[in-house]
Amino acid sequence: MGKRNSQRKSAAIFDSDDDSSVTSSSTTRSDLMSVSGGEDVQFDQDSVLDQALDALDEKRGSTREKALSTIIDAFNSNMQHQFVENKFATLLHQCLASIKKGAKKASAKEIALASHAIGVLALTVGCGDNAREIFEESVRPLDESLASKDVSKMPSLLECLAIITFVGGNDQEETELSMDIMWRVIHPKLGSNVVAVKPSPSLITAVVSAWSFLLSTVSNLKLNAKNWQNSISYLASLLDKEDRSVRIAAGEALALIFEIGVIDKFSAESKSANETTQEESKPLESYIFLQGLKGKVINQCKKLSMEAAGKGSAKKDLNSQRNLFRDILDFFEYGYSPEISMKIGGDSLQTSSWSEMIQLNFIKHFLGGGFVKHMQENEFLHDVFGFTPKRKYLNSKEHRMSGGEKRMFKSPNSVLNKARTQLLNKQRLLSEGRNFGHYAVGIVDEEA
Repeated sequence: MGKRNSQRKSAAIFDSDDDSSVTSSSTTRSDLMSVSGGEDVQFDQDSVLDQALDALDEKRGSTREKALSTIIDAFNSNMQHQFVENKFATLLHQCLASIKKGAKKASAKEIALASHAIGVLALTVGCGDNAREIFEESVRPLDESLASKDVSKMPSLLECLAIITFVGGNDQEETELSMDIMWRVIHPKLGSNVVAVKPSPSLITAVVSAWSFLLSTVSNLKLNAKNWQNSISYLASLLDKEDRSVRIAAGEALALIFEIGVIDKFSAESKSANETTQEESKPLESYIFLQGLKGKVINQCKKLSMEAAGKGSAKKDLNSQRNLFRDILDFFEYGYSPEISMKIGGDSLQTSSWSEMIQLNFIKHFLGGGFVKHMQENEFLHDVFGFTPKRKYLNSKEHRMSGGEKRMFKSPNSVLNKARTQLLNKQRLLSEGRNFGHYAVGIVDEEA
């Protein structure tokens, strides 16, 4: 009974688009607490998260979507370790339930939000049993959802698969399995009843970016000559596509492939095969083929690094492309990897390889507005990037709110302020009714 009342209250808050609407549900005194102190902020966050979690049980899809958005915002604005400790399993399986509902019962937006929430949850818990559970429970539902025809949700599904594998995958075989799932999205295994559908540029970009992110974590490659030849040939062909984001994603992937030493390893195998039979000399053929592909890629990179601006071309995007392919040329011709220095708060994070750059850019894109907060406080990401931020100790009585917290708790459109407005309107209604003797519950008097 108590849980159902809580769900009704949560649904009323997340259903309402009208700040002045009045609900019949009870509201606790904590909804009127100030957010000036650290304990009050955490209390408010926990309250909002609990309400959002309850709202994921509601039948109305728009209610679940708003609840998922609130959960993501909360995880972006703070690490939420206490909430995760108490509600980890519930949150994970509620999000998985949205993904498993499929297109008949859940919108593409809900599935995308649920996928993103799972990814943020994985980054929050870091390596360990919880991350392992996320990976094991999520891979199959994500794979099945990626097999659907609705492409609007696929970028979020791909990002989620990449993140949970990055955090919770135990070995290279699991990483390669996830990479294979991604690759099948744009290269499906065709059967008698399967018709190939041409993927959109945005889908190709999402697949190549997620695939490259996982490739950046692989240390000991299993060399399959045919697979690598096909992959590199396909990526090289993407450099000729009109869409700039596709060209950039393909360029980064190719640079990474050569950085991790694909050609060098085939070269080593070809030398050991010089005195073997013709059947065993395939590594030499692969090495020659890949060297030829590398030459083709270098020529394409030269053209893209000097591409003239076309009609309707965004100058910022064009400059990004030129700079990227100049870096790729420097790497191919002189062995120089790009060095990036990024300011995070008052600290500097530096990368010096394609692998590090791809990982940093992918996680930054995934976390969006929560990137700085996570880089400052997420110990898992500190370990990944070897980053140690300066600790800023605040007075125990002082809590300095982040931008995300201000939007979440002080914005007129925040869920919390809407709940407070509803409570005040209810109190006003009760006060008016008291004049006619209709109400016996003195909520306002209790607050006095």
